[in-house]
Amino acid sequence: MLHGGGRILPPLPTAEQGFDALGAPLVAAPPMPRAAPVRIRIPALSVDAPVTGLALDADGRLEPPPPGDANLAGWYRAGTAPGERGTAVLAGHVDNDRGPAVFYRLGALHRGDQVAVVRDDRSTAWFAVDAVVVHPKDDFPDRQVYGAAGTAQVRLITCGGDFSRRTGYDANVVVYAHLVRAA
Repeated sequence: MLHGGGRILPPLPTAEQGFDALGAPLVAAPPMPRAAPVRIRIPALSVDAPVTGLALDADGRLEPPPPGDANLAGWYRAGTAPGERGTAVLAGHVDNDRGPAVFYRLGALHRGDQVAVVRDDRSTAWFAVDAVVVHPKDDFPDRQVYGAAGTAQVRLITCGGDFSRRTGYDANVVVYAHLVRAA
């Protein structure tokens, strides 16, 4: 399968996984001090991956992690750290030229699923998923995804939607989650 390959696309969230299906708000934990992420674990998806630092490209867009390592996530290192007050951003590939990658099944997460981010101070920030949404790349809600937050939140981002060999994926799958505990 080559980047979507036109055959088997990664799972996409259903309407029940979006914000419109939210029930009572989940309890948020107090923010943690700044510490860089070193590993992400998503038990529901059997994800256990190292995290590397990412920067912005010349156009001001988040650079993706290197595509050669399918089990590597990236963190926008100039932004909020996972667990810190604000919106932290972690990105990962959905696939590469060899097949599925670290965030291939991101669209299968559900509200309440847990995401653990191990940090370089040896603490772990645990997040609960609030929603999983597909945003078209040509109408991406930057403020909603990257905007400031008064609590500790994380966004997990990968490619998704339909795939064309000419243009790639036409959307992004975004997981919205908030800090529920620190260990």
